Amino acid sequence: MCHVIVTCRSMLWTLLSIVVAFAELIAFMSADWLIGKAKPLSAEDMDNRTGGSQEPYHPTLGIYGRCTRISHMQLTRRDTLCGPYAENFNEIASGFWQATAIFLAMGILILCAVAFVSVFTMCVQSIMKKSIFNVCGLLQGIAGLFLILGLILYPAGWGCQKAISYCGHYASAYKLGDCSLGWAFYTAIGGTILTFICAVFSAQAEIATSSDKVQEEIEEGKNLICLL
Repeated sequence: MCHVIVTCRSMLWTLLSIVVAFAELIAFMSADWLIGKAKPLSAEDMDNRTGGSQEPYHPTLGIYGRCTRISHMQLTRRDTLCGPYAENFNEIASGFWQATAIFLAMGILILCAVAFVSVFTMCVQSIMKKSIFNVCGLLQGIAGLFLILGLILYPAGWGCQKAISYCGHYASAYKLGDCSLGWAFYTAIGGTILTFICAVFSAQAEIATSSDKVQEEIEEGKNLICLL
C-alpha cells in the first residue's frame, strides 16, 4: 500500500532539488557568462538614434552562445541578437569550454533526474530496500563534483580567440581582461553550493520520513501523513 508521507524537511529537500536543477540548466543555456568590453556607438547609429540612453553596449558571451547588437539599425531592444555561435560541439571556442560543457551537462542531467524522482518520494521512500533519499543525495554529490570540475575548467578557456575578441588582448587563462563575469557564472556557482547542501539535507529528509512518529501514523492505518 502506498503511504503519502509529507514532512517539512522532505518537502524542503524536494523543492531545493528542483530549484537547483533549473538554476543550473538556465545558467548553462545562458549567454551571460562573460560581459564583454563596451562597444561604442558608431556615428551612423548615433544619427539613427531617436532618443534614450547613449551608453555603449556590452556584448555577452556564454559557453556556446552569445548576445550582440546588430549594427546599422535603430538601437532598440529588438536589435540585440542572442543565439549559439557554435553550430556543433566542435565549434565551441575552446577545448576547455568543451570540457566545461561536458561536465556541466553531466551534472545537470543527474540533477534533473534527481529532481524528477524527488517528486515521487512522497509516495515511494525506498527501492530494493535502499532509501531513495540516500541514493538521490549520493547522486547530487556526484553531480556537484561534475559541476565543480566544469567551473574550474571554464576560466582556463578565457585565452581563446573568441574570448579575446570580447575581452581584449589582455585576456588569457584565468584572466578576464576587459570583461567581467555575468550572472550566469554566479548562478552556476550558487547552484553548485546548493547542490551539496541538498546532498547533505537528503539525509535529514530520510530521517524525517522514517521517524517513529511516521511509523505510528502508518500503524494507525493512515495513508496520508503530514508532519511538521
